[in-house]
Formats: sequence, structure tokens, C-alpha cells
Amino acid sequence: MQRQKQIDFARIRKAIGYLSENYKSQPTLEQAAEHVNLSSYHFQRMFSNWAGVSPKQFLRYINITHAKKLLKEDKASLLDTTYELGLSSTSRLHDLFIDIEGMTPGEYKNGGENLSINYSFVESPFGKTIVASTIKGICYIAFVDNEESSLKLLKNQYPNALYQKHRDQIQQNAILVFTQDWSRLDKIKLHIKGTDFQLKVWQALLTIPMGKLSTYSNIANKINNPKASRAVGSAIGDNPVAFLIPCHRVIKSTGLLGQYHWGCDRKAAMIGWEGAKTDD
Repeated sequence: MQRQKQIDFARIRKAIGYLSENYKSQPTLEQAAEHVNLSSYHFQRMFSNWAGVSPKQFLRYINITHAKKLLKEDKASLLDTTYELGLSSTSRLHDLFIDIEGMTPGEYKNGGENLSINYSFVESPFGKTIVASTIKGICYIAFVDNEESSLKLLKNQYPNALYQKHRDQIQQNAILVFTQDWSRLDKIKLHIKGTDFQLKVWQALLTIPMGKLSTYSNIANKINNPKASRAVGSAIGDNPVAFLIPCHRVIKSTGLLGQYHWGCDRKAAMIGWEGAKTDD
């Protein structure tokens, strides 16, 4: 079953790349299916099971026109929505259930010498991931092409920590974000290392609602450092917790999706998937 999921997402990812590259010509179902060597019927069924919408509908969510519309939306209305929900501030959905705790200076500098880290490999809608946690929270999530090299990258983050392959409850709760109603989840804690500037950027990313998009300059403005767009881009690229800290929701001001640490096709997949899940 896990192997089949990997094969299916590989096909979906390839199809999304094709749709993204050729959106101006509005590819037909038959053309997209042929690109991944499937019949139109099987491709439509597989894609709809994954995204919840047809390939044609999905194409709308990764279209530049749609991206530009999201970037221009009036954010003032979010305030009214917040108070209608009975919330005390304009925190977005992520803020309701994700907290970032920066590691102490000691933990940061000594390579995790006193940390015990559990890790496991988990299937997500966007491919296999490695998920790691300390007793305080999730410290690392990354997409996996090769388990051995992915584990090595994790250990490079915390070279002096003690590692155990074990899926704990902290990881399990984070994994549920892909399949459950987020409002029902317990608070997810992130326990990550970063500079003060990086932590501010990652906190700002958490304020981007699911299904919405932002730009590097907008994030720079959020942290009251409007001239730091380039540094913001670097901090976003260094994000240690894929998906939960939603760096995939940051695009270019032109509406182009831009680069992504784990691949442009995967970024398009994530943006389109979230758009389909949140569209009324």
C-alpha cells in the first residue's frame, strides 16, 4: 500500500509539473493523462481521489491569475471573521494550534548534546517525510527521496543528539494534520533551533491562512523589517519543519510560485491541494 502511494504521488507530481508548465495552453485531461502514461479514466480517478477535485479544477489553484487574486485580497475582513469566531486576536488557524519554542542557547550551540530525538518515516499527501521530535515538540520535518540520506541530513542538524527510530505521540498528532479537521487537533508544539530573525520569520509564516498566499516583501513587513526581503528568503529556505511552517505559501509578487527547497512541483501540489481543501 505504501509503495502504491509513492507511485501514485510520483505520477501526480509529474502531472502537476506538466500542468504548471503548460497552464497557458490549458492542457486537456487526455494530454495530462498521456504525460503520465495513464488512461484518461484512471488518471482522472487517481487525481480526484488525491486532490478532491478534477485536474481541470486543480489547474485553477496553481494558475498565476488565481495567485494574483489571492495576493490582492483585502485582509481587513479577517478581523471581522476573527471576532465572529469569538477569538481575542487576529491569529489565523495555524496560531490556534501551533506554537514555536526556540531552543535554548545551549541546545543551539552544542548540537543537541542533551537532546533525545525520536524519528520516523511517514507517508503524506506530498510524498514520504521524515518527522523528528524531542520531548518538547516537533524539531524537524522534511520530504524524503532516500531514507538514509534524509536521516543523515537530520543528524547534521543535531550532530550530538541521541537518536531513536520511534513514532511518538507528538509525531502522531502532527501527522494527523494531513487527514483530520485541524480545529480538533491538540496544540502542536515545535521545538526548533534558529536565530532570533529566523524565528520571527517562521512565526510570520504561521499567520498565512491555509489556502492563502503571501510574498517575501509581505513577510518582511510583518516582522517590521521591510528592507529584509532577501534575508527573509534565506530564512524561509532554512525552515526546518516542512508544511507545518508553511513556507510553501510564499510566492513571488508576480504570481509565479517560485522556488521551493523540496521541488517546485511539490510546492504547486501543496498550494493546489490546500486551495481545493479550503475553497467554498
